[in-house]
Amino acid sequence: MKRSLLPVLLGWAILAVLTGCVNQKQVTYFQPSDANSDITKLAINNKYITTIQAGDILAVMVSSLSPEASAMFNPFPVQTVTTSQQTTQSTAGAPAMGYLVDEEGYISLPLAGKIKVDGLSTKAAGDLLTQKLNKFLVDPTVNVRILNYKISVMGEVNRPSVYTIPNEKITLPEALSLAGDLTIYGKRNNVLVIRENNGQREFGRVDLTQRDLFNSPYYYLRSNDIVYIEPTSGRITSSDRAVQLAPVIISSLSLITVIFATFMK
Repeated sequence: MKRSLLPVLLGWAILAVLTGCVNQKQVTYFQPSDANSDITKLAINNKYITTIQAGDILAVMVSSLSPEASAMFNPFPVQTVTTSQQTTQSTAGAPAMGYLVDEEGYISLPLAGKIKVDGLSTKAAGDLLTQKLNKFLVDPTVNVRILNYKISVMGEVNRPSVYTIPNEKITLPEALSLAGDLTIYGKRNNVLVIRENNGQREFGRVDLTQRDLFNSPYYYLRSNDIVYIEPTSGRITSSDRAVQLAPVIISSLSLITVIFATFMK
């Protein structure tokens, strides 16, 4: 019986060598700044409203008392998303169909011509288009949605991918949850968010282990943001160590198998 446990014990020993100890504070999210005076409420000071930007593809849905007249403003079929998580994982499929916001921030509608929507919320854009179409339709109503609102999550997460967000609003913790959370090797105290803003590319750092995250300008993600999770030194060390020890492990297991078979005869 003791001999049969020898391979198991060796396996546990090898596993202990290849994996390092992880401090609980390094993997616990949303820790208070002072553990002795934990707070139960935190004021929301960074409310975020999504605004339209150049490169967005808009679904413009026009309705009025005359459906036939409204039809000319709805040349694109309505795209719906029916997933339990209310999000889709992007693949290399057909592009979204809608009104493209050009580099100057305009879209072109039939009869109404070019209309500037850059910097507006989808609600404000809908109100503006309603005013513009009043001269062509009777009691028009316009709803605007962003079809290509997407974020990228890469690095040490379980499901790295590009995610399309149909509700046009997502937080950093929600995005990481969609990606299956960080692996044990993900660096939680130094998450990188890459963002294009006013013609510049920003590189912001966020600490997931602290509650200051909720007041960060990167708590709410914007369309086209990239979230990158760096690997810890333990990940690199364990990978290197595994490569270095692989021949030794294989030889040791082979030797143990021979010895075990000999004793069992």
